[in-house]
Amino acid sequence: MKIISHSPQDTRKLGRKVSRALKKGNILCLFGEFGSGKTVLAKGIASGLKIKETQVISPSFVLMRDYKIKLADEKKRTYFYHFDFYRLENIKEILDIGYEEFIYSDAISVIEWADRLGKYLPRDYLAVKLSVKGSTKRLIELKAHGENSRNLLSRIK
Repeated sequence: MKIISHSPQDTRKLGRKVSRALKKGNILCLFGEFGSGKTVLAKGIASGLKIKETQVISPSFVLMRDYKIKLADEKKRTYFYHFDFYRLENIKEILDIGYEEFIYSDAISVIEWADRLGKYLPRDYLAVKLSVKGSTKRLIELKAHGENSRNLLSRIK
């Protein structure tokens, strides 16, 4: 699935649309160069999950931030994990924080700079590649890797 965003507002709007399709355990891996809109998209997703956008800042210095959320069709609360591996120097850093325990839980995870995970990319995830096509224009490509992510992509469409 390919989408053109003409502004940060469009990218946030897409994030809110994605948030309405999310189910427990969904993982989104964001790929793209610096300034391509990964954090803007994460803010849109968070906003759709009733998290104030101002609370969502790039967790570059702590690798992960967590937010308690309640999905519309669920009775129990879960978590929204926002990872940012831009400053990751060694893969051991994420293993030390228990990365796999977080992403393979019933939480929703968004991982910026997912390319830094290498062989530790999740087994099932929605890849979101953001490409700069102009000062505010972005190409956003969504590709499912695994059954849960195929179902998520169908719900987004």
